[in-house]
Amino acid sequence: MFEQFTKSARTAVIEARTVAQSCGASHIDSGHLVVALLRSDPEVRSAVGQIDADPDRLADAVTEELGNDLDAEALASVGINLEDVRRRTDAMFGEGALLGRPDPSKSNLPFGKDAKKSLELALREARRLGGRRIDGGHLLLGILRAECPGRTALVTAGVDIERLRRVIEDRDPAS
Repeated sequence: MFEQFTKSARTAVIEARTVAQSCGASHIDSGHLVVALLRSDPEVRSAVGQIDADPDRLADAVTEELGNDLDAEALASVGINLEDVRRRTDAMFGEGALLGRPDPSKSNLPFGKDAKKSLELALREARRLGGRRIDGGHLLLGILRAECPGRTALVTAGVDIERLRRVIEDRDPAS
């Protein structure tokens, strides 16, 4: 299926691996794909701009949402300062140890179940819209169609999912 991706869609999928690694993830999920699309795909950036959102700020918000596995407020309620724990853990075991950062030499992270589903739905979206290739817009439509962390992170960041979907679907179908 990867051969059907446009160059910018391939770039976004490759960038998703980097995003996943920087978050300390053991696999690539749909949230990593969203961040990569927001940062690198011109069509997605344009579509997000058309709904009056800033793609860079949105990418930062989604990245923050992806990294919120440890709840600082909940820990503080029982007397634990998360930042102190992070500093001490980093000092003893290296930066990112608390988050279980994967070995940076392991560059081939697998796709998680939700990312695979999003990629499958992207192919369906491309076909439905008459596209001959899968581009970044189709990838984002696949994510918006799935019940997945990427979609949830966008909703949490305040994105009007239906409006974004319409903007992407209304673009030139000759992709």
